[in-house]
Amino acid sequence: MSDLARHRLGVALLHIVVVTGALLTMLPIAWMVYASFKTTTEIFMFPPWLPPAQWSFDNYHSLLTGWAYPFWYINSLVYAAIVTVFVLFFCSLAGFAFAKYAFRAKNILFVLLIGSTMIPFQLILIPLFVLMSRIDWINHPYSMIIPWVAPAFGIFLMRQYIQAVPSELMESARIDGASEVRIYAQIIVPLVRPGLTTLAILTFLGSWNSYIWPLMVLRGNEVITLPVGIATMASQVTGSAQPYGEMMAAATMVSVPVIALFVVLQRHFIAGLTIGAVKG
Repeated sequence: MSDLARHRLGVALLHIVVVTGALLTMLPIAWMVYASFKTTTEIFMFPPWLPPAQWSFDNYHSLLTGWAYPFWYINSLVYAAIVTVFVLFFCSLAGFAFAKYAFRAKNILFVLLIGSTMIPFQLILIPLFVLMSRIDWINHPYSMIIPWVAPAFGIFLMRQYIQAVPSELMESARIDGASEVRIYAQIIVPLVRPGLTTLAILTFLGSWNSYIWPLMVLRGNEVITLPVGIATMASQVTGSAQPYGEMMAAATMVSVPVIALFVVLQRHFIAGLTIGAVKG
């Protein structure tokens, strides 16, 4: 077999593996969307790909009118957006300081910062909840935002990106009379946009999908977030019939902001993931 034929065979096998993996990943999502147009009885019919007797948006209508789903949706969207904005601001500032400034105990602080990423969230869950209770932040928006505005991983990520920015650019700006705030806003931020985009997507996803923490600190059907609300839908109905169709519709609508965010920012996100490989 010639080298060209071997190369074409390898490319074909690679494409087969990628397409197969994509189909396996998309299959549960496609079934979820498909099932959202079925009744509960039709969802459990075999084979599962049988079409519904009548395509209907009844599950979506019932979800939006019979549940507090709009409140859950708005709560999750607001919390995720606010947390993302704060994380981008504070992590980029802290990363800027660690990457470009010299100060006492800088290396020790950075080692402690990296070490904190090794602590499982479950280990700090109870102490954090006790702290929120003592300062009366239970069932308060502050408890959903303040503890997460400066994650160690975000600071580390931004520090690595900002380190790649040539210090000569900063020195030239200082010679021209630029302040440190202006250097940060007009030089650092534009140059590390792929990193900011990567951090924004990861932060939004983490906040949007968060379940354990909102379950602990939020009380009331109209203040909880989407993951908590969807998880409690089955327990809020009376009788034996579970609202599986409405739950499929709820899960389908949950994926919309995430997909939209990735579509809008995918170019910067992919650049952020591959910048290290490009630079060697």
